[in-house]
Amino acid sequence: MVKHQPLQVYERQLCLSCITGIYGCRWKRYQRSHDDTTKWELLWSLILLFTFCLLLVWFYFWWEAHNDYNEFNWFLYERSGKWSDGTVPILATTAAGFTYITFLMVLALCHVALGQQLNLHWLHKIGVTAALLTTIVGVISVNQTWSQEWDVIPISFQATGPFLHIGALAAITALSWIVAGQVARAEKTMFQVVVVLLYLSVLLGLYLVPLYLTSPCIMDPSTLKPRPKVFGHQGAPMLAPENTLWSFQRALQLNVTGLEADVAISVDGVPFLMHDPDLRRTTDVEKVFSDRQMNKASFFNWTDLQQLNAGQWFLKDDPFWTANTLTTREKNLTANQSVCSLEQLLKLASYHNISVVFRLKKPPPQHPCYHSWINDTLEAVLQSGVPQSLVMWTPDEQRAQVRRVAPGLTQTSLVKRDPWTLQKSGISRLLLRYNQISSSEIINFTRNNISLTVYTVNEPWLYSVLWCSGVSSVSSEAPHILSKVPYPVWLMSPNEYSLIWVSADLISFAVVIGIFILQKYRMSGMRSYNPEQIMLSATVRTSSRDVNVMKEKLIFSGKSSLALVSHLFISACI
Repeated sequence: MVKHQPLQVYERQLCLSCITGIYGCRWKRYQRSHDDTTKWELLWSLILLFTFCLLLVWFYFWWEAHNDYNEFNWFLYERSGKWSDGTVPILATTAAGFTYITFLMVLALCHVALGQQLNLHWLHKIGVTAALLTTIVGVISVNQTWSQEWDVIPISFQATGPFLHIGALAAITALSWIVAGQVARAEKTMFQVVVVLLYLSVLLGLYLVPLYLTSPCIMDPSTLKPRPKVFGHQGAPMLAPENTLWSFQRALQLNVTGLEADVAISVDGVPFLMHDPDLRRTTDVEKVFSDRQMNKASFFNWTDLQQLNAGQWFLKDDPFWTANTLTTREKNLTANQSVCSLEQLLKLASYHNISVVFRLKKPPPQHPCYHSWINDTLEAVLQSGVPQSLVMWTPDEQRAQVRRVAPGLTQTSLVKRDPWTLQKSGISRLLLRYNQISSSEIINFTRNNISLTVYTVNEPWLYSVLWCSGVSSVSSEAPHILSKVPYPVWLMSPNEYSLIWVSADLISFAVVIGIFILQKYRMSGMRSYNPEQIMLSATVRTSSRDVNVMKEKLIFSGKSSLALVSHLFISACI
């Protein structure tokens, strides 16, 4: 006689199957395990964590370095001789790698939260290794070719630090759910103590991080200095070809208060505007003087320079991805630009009554004007008729002689010195890169009546930080962007920041304590079991419950059927 009895059932666990399947290709129940993770897999988990942290820093670096993408592309041009936007492949690979590694990190945390054994698939191990090595190579390359740009990270913390702190606090607080679950499930007291102490140490460190975060934007709003003046660096090079009259006219349309240019000396002693040592990138010298295209720009005479087109390259290379925003008229004006002389720039500045600062490049020893380059430039300044007070003179060579001939020029230094030395030399202004000066130094120079112009400032967050620091003016390739920043991006008083800081810490601590208590209550009220094991049911479950009945267990009378029952049971489990 056969007796029927409700059988064992499996519950579907699609989410768990996806987590373990994607992470370690363990899609079947019998492939999963609640055993402790092996030492080898723990090592790979640490490698994954290190790769994630490194990619996070790398991703943040390139995000904040957006201010200097043009500078990076120019460095690449110096080495390759061909202009291209090298940031595009870097940003694409960084975003893809960071997304991939972050996804694996989330899956690993899910494994820990569910008590599953970590077992990263070999394909993912190859992917993690490739991401790690690629990032390390990128870091080394930047360190060798663009090392000064690493300063953007601590500088950007002045703008993002308070918000990054709150984000990190929220992430670590959320992580307490996993930590509390591990502590509640652990059987060894020593393991529980170590995990809790490690987590609390990290949490306490985050609570105290604001003690070491400083930002000039945490200040009394009533003490905010006037909005820094904006100089057009090479005019408005994002909207028109750099160092051309059209570029400077575009900058004037954006209400800049000054213009900045790079000046070289031609063979016949005419100062002209050119940033690069040669003419290949910004003119059509390859077409007009193909046999001289590799020559230095200063070895051309002014007549030859006037034959070159200095605007078509802008439409062709589109260095700032802005060419498609130009109107037909603007494109025509751009395509017909020629090399601009210093005298033309000074006459334009004189007409609009705005300041001009230029960096004068010393010609090589074999140049005909090697000994007269200062006098040639000074003569061009005087002949232009521009008021001397509008010209910021930067060369250190023969500065005393220049002061005698043109005492009205604003003496400006490109080298940071102490205020006393500058005043002794008759220098009243500094022109420095934004990473060369700190907030405390800005305050010191301002107190000693030394005005500061900081370059190159293209991003609103950097402009806001320098504004709060008290900088009097900035030089920018993007005056059209800074013109839309009438007030610092954010500004709060020290009391407001302290209130936010303390409130965030107290809320985080309360949530962490609550999560630990809840996890302990949950684990103590749950009987320890393996989610993968077969569950014995006392009643028959209806079909509306989403379960799959694997097989009925047959109970036969007689010893002869015992072997058959055992065989059926084992087959069903497998």
